[in-house]
Amino acid sequence: TEQCEILIEVYNIVGERIATLINEEKNSGSYLVIFDASGLPSGIYLVKMKSSTGFTDQKKMLLIK
Repeated sequence: TEQCEILIEVYNIVGERIATLINEEKNSGSYLVIFDASGLPSGIYLVKMKSSTGFTDQKKMLLIK
């Protein structure tokens, strides 16, 4: 099983890091990450994902309360 370093972070729309959800080595596979946004206001947030294999991705997240 291949292992790699995984980093998943949440940023607000002005680029401030709000939370680090994962920053550790993981085996390849599927995982569930729970993000508690109860202390955040409604708005648009960015979820940035990186791995040590070179994968990077960014998604917009709309939080509506």
